[in-house]
Amino acid sequence: MKKFENFTSNLAVLSKANSEDLENEFIISGIIDKYFIQFELGWKVLKELLKYEGHGAANSGSPREIIKAAYSVYDFIDEDVWLSMLKSRNDMTHIYDGNAAKEMVNLILEKYIPEFSHMKDQIISIYGGNSDII
Repeated sequence: MKKFENFTSNLAVLSKANSEDLENEFIISGIIDKYFIQFELGWKVLKELLKYEGHGAANSGSPREIIKAAYSVYDFIDEDVWLSMLKSRNDMTHIYDGNAAKEMVNLILEKYIPEFSHMKDQIISIYGGNSDII
């Protein structure tokens, strides 16, 4: 699944964020932008997995519905964290304040990147190296 490859590749870059200069506004902006891409890839990977598993919810175009359905199918999905990620993604367009951007980066580093990494590991564990699926 090309989406999973992109998810994994983007995550490898995003995971380096904590070693960057977190006072630099361009770095902060870049981390937030990478997060936005990672979240989009994440829920779309979940959508593809639901489709593979024959779940009707995969026909939805709504990230919220996909997250809720994935939570009911996969025990590795932390629904609260994913819904928080969705809210953060939606709030990104309203961040004009440097302190709010720094708070967002802290959430990304402390909660969201670990959740994405956990998802990646669990998908590999469940589906192995089957490239037709992942």
